[in-house]
Amino acid sequence: MSRPPLAALIGGAVGVVVLVGIVVLLVWFCLLHNRSVSRTSENGSSDSSIQAGRSVGAESSQRGRVPLPSDSREATPFVLEELGLATKNFSDINLIGQGKFGEVYKGLLHDGMIVAIKKRYGPPSQEFIEQVHYLSSIRHRNVVNLLGYCQENDQQMLVYEYIPSGSVSSHLYGVSQPSSEKLEFKHRLSIALEAAKGLAYLHGLTPPLIHKDFTTTNVLVDENFIAKVADAGLRNLLSRIEAAGPSSQMMADNAFLDPEVREYGRFSEKSDVYSFGVFLLELVSGREARSQISESDQRLVEWAQSYQDASNIAAIIDPRLSDNFTAEGIKDFIHLTAQCMNPSSERRPNMNNVVTELDHILEREMSLTTVMGEGTPTVTLGSQLFTASR
Repeated sequence: MSRPPLAALIGGAVGVVVLVGIVVLLVWFCLLHNRSVSRTSENGSSDSSIQAGRSVGAESSQRGRVPLPSDSREATPFVLEELGLATKNFSDINLIGQGKFGEVYKGLLHDGMIVAIKKRYGPPSQEFIEQVHYLSSIRHRNVVNLLGYCQENDQQMLVYEYIPSGSVSSHLYGVSQPSSEKLEFKHRLSIALEAAKGLAYLHGLTPPLIHKDFTTTNVLVDENFIAKVADAGLRNLLSRIEAAGPSSQMMADNAFLDPEVREYGRFSEKSDVYSFGVFLLELVSGREARSQISESDQRLVEWAQSYQDASNIAAIIDPRLSDNFTAEGIKDFIHLTAQCMNPSSERRPNMNNVVTELDHILEREMSLTTVMGEGTPTVTLGSQLFTASR
């Protein structure tokens, strides 16, 4: 048997080496590709489940609730079945109110979170989803957070964080008035300051978010009596999805509306400032703005707009206020109220200035109406306002 030629042996060896090299290159390429895909998924840029959570169509009831990244502030899409379970099928037992958007229910989600769910009938709307995603991105300590939404079976729902202690209006003149301790002037000042911070934050957004429906009913307090502005942007959402603004009747009956809005229909930051002034007026008087002043035919709003001096302050102050406040503090508070309610929007302060003034008044009240020790300056307590008026 003859040996194979040397050239054939060399050629075979070279072929084997080339084949091994090709295999090594293929293995290396596959490993590199898999590593790249893995890195892309970790960054969240190509993970199909995360992309589904970001797409508008992801709220389909067929696929259930879409998980969002833990650090996301996007509105969570809920399905009708989930919110039905949370509210015992929207039972009257869980009905806690009626607002401009619709009925409001208290709900308990499967993860133990308590929420407030606003429900109305309305056809599916892309505008609704876009507005909800924008409003849910607004987060502030003194603004009620919009957490999620549902749009199914010709129903639209908004899911908000639940604020347990209700509205400021219910504590001032509603059925759930708190103890006299909660009605102290310092408590009311603190509520006013926190609500002002919430409204100032909305005005500081780019572009500014005008509330357009700021009332005492739309300021809620939590279990620690921290005030939060509710329904921010809700009027905008309703007008966009209904392609119509509020009725002229509702506007005419709303004591919180700026006279310039009534006349021209134009909202601005200064129209919110006017509404905030009416809120301050209700805080200090403990009465609704439509009610009458004792022994007078003037409404509270007209009284504040005609306010010139402190000679008739006693007629406006809530008699449930304890006497642990200063006459100077009350006068400054009412003066600020009158400034906010100036008929001319140009003469009203902006909300940042309102925050500064309220902070100053509260700081002074806290220092002057605490237990007075030796060396503490004597102050004129508010009770002397009532004594002087008799």
